[in-house]
Amino acid sequence: ARRALVEELEPVQIPNKPYDALCHQLAGLLTERNRWRYVEVLETFCKAYPYRDVASTDLDKVLSYMHDRYPRLAWVAFEDKVFLRPQRLKSLYEYYFENLSMIPDEKQYLVVDQTTDTPVGILDEAFVAEYGEPGIKFIVRGSPWKITAIYGDRIYVKPVNDPTGAIPSWVGEEIPVPLEIALEVGAIRRFVEEQIKARKGEKEIVEALSDRYPASPSTVTEAIRETIEQAEKGFPIPTDKLITIEEWKNYLIVQCCFGTLVNRTLARVLGQILAEEYGEDVRVQEDPYRIVVEKAGGLTGEAMKRLLLELPNKDVRAIALEAVSKTGLFKHRLIHVARKFGAIARGADFTDFSLRQLVRSFEGTAIFEEALKDMEANDMDLPGLLQVLELVRRGEIKIAAIRRRRIPTPIARIGIQRISRKTDIIPSEKLKGILVESARARLLNEALVLICVNCWEYVENVRVKNLPDPIQCPYCHSTRIGMVKEALEDVRRVAEKRGRSLKGREQRILEVALETAELADRYGLPSAVALAGHRLKPRDAESILEREPQLGERFYELVIEAERNALKRRFW
Repeated sequence: ARRALVEELEPVQIPNKPYDALCHQLAGLLTERNRWRYVEVLETFCKAYPYRDVASTDLDKVLSYMHDRYPRLAWVAFEDKVFLRPQRLKSLYEYYFENLSMIPDEKQYLVVDQTTDTPVGILDEAFVAEYGEPGIKFIVRGSPWKITAIYGDRIYVKPVNDPTGAIPSWVGEEIPVPLEIALEVGAIRRFVEEQIKARKGEKEIVEALSDRYPASPSTVTEAIRETIEQAEKGFPIPTDKLITIEEWKNYLIVQCCFGTLVNRTLARVLGQILAEEYGEDVRVQEDPYRIVVEKAGGLTGEAMKRLLLELPNKDVRAIALEAVSKTGLFKHRLIHVARKFGAIARGADFTDFSLRQLVRSFEGTAIFEEALKDMEANDMDLPGLLQVLELVRRGEIKIAAIRRRRIPTPIARIGIQRISRKTDIIPSEKLKGILVESARARLLNEALVLICVNCWEYVENVRVKNLPDPIQCPYCHSTRIGMVKEALEDVRRVAEKRGRSLKGREQRILEVALETAELADRYGLPSAVALAGHRLKPRDAESILEREPQLGERFYELVIEAERNALKRRFW
């Protein structure tokens, strides 16, 4: 938001010499005239900015495909640098007019639950092409399913309980977080860490950030909660100047604030190197602020640190391109490019052949090269990664390994939950423990405004973790303490009026205070923890406390469930 207000916008990325558009334009020239010389085409195309440096070698690559294709799109005399219309004009005109738009067409398959005969979602054709076989498990709408049969554009599935080995489905693409934005997030974390070390209070930190960014204090407090928690516990904080590596169970969490595309590129490079080193596939997942690596062989945090320090001396671009050519995302791009070249029919059914065989058949062609260029331009950030690695080489970005822990650090915990929603990176029973621990830490770090509804003298903003049990007024020692999520000043006005002659907002604050005071009187500290839940009302907290009045795993599970239900209510 700050960058938008000061008009710091992302630069426009213009594709460089896109071969699929070039193929279409060459076909267009042949619809106008029978014979063209290379020099004529180059003189015309060089006037367009995307093709400002197009060369005869580029024409050779594209025209080779058009010449070798069956039926041909062009007849080429490579030695004479001339190309002509093919004898069969029908295929040329069909290709040209069916591909007037460069927006990729995408076939989608309806996923149907065979047990209820109801639709549960859709899958993109690239996913179906790579994984669409009976017996394959995949994740859609947050649940695991197994494919039982495929008929035309319908995929029949049945629900399964065990998500292990399930493949995350993807429909569309996430909007990437740029390197500059992620680095600024890292700089904010560094600022918070420095302020905590300087013994500044949370209120001062929040005020400073609220002045710098167009966000309310409550929003800033929510955003920096885990950073403050991590700083207070004394763990290194991943920032724009520090990469942290954390061992947790069978995973290494490399926390790096480099954005979606840089982290995606780095993740593929690390996965490729580790696979070659250990002789087995290494699963990696990434988001804009971290990379999670499934440990292979004797991989440790220190070994990962050494690998990152050695990366600036390797041919990172070659490793990255080799790695991405094996990914499902590359196959996705390849389908789009091949269709624009006319190499795949518009209505082709990908359940009838193997996408892996298709990829191999395109190797060494302009189609394969263009798909790689497309990946490099849209799904990777090699210049950004090289920039980051140069900073690592110069020592401007440090790397710290955190010793193995039973529970991940607060910032790592966020990423584990986020990535786990996309894939089976954590078995469900382990994820349950993480969710409970995360909920506990989050709820205890929430702040509530307390008001004594007995004497009206006590009003204070307190973090839940700092509350005594039972909760008492320091003046009259009553346990009838109201707990609200409102501004301290608004609650003070209610106390000053001693709950009388109130209207509108103040009356609503009083009603919540009286209702929650009854819960505090009956249940003590657990009532405050329940009320700290996101969007939970007093009746939600009461329902939780009636089922489980003691703080424990079941209590936090009930809070998580209530928060989910509250979120559903918001959209109903």
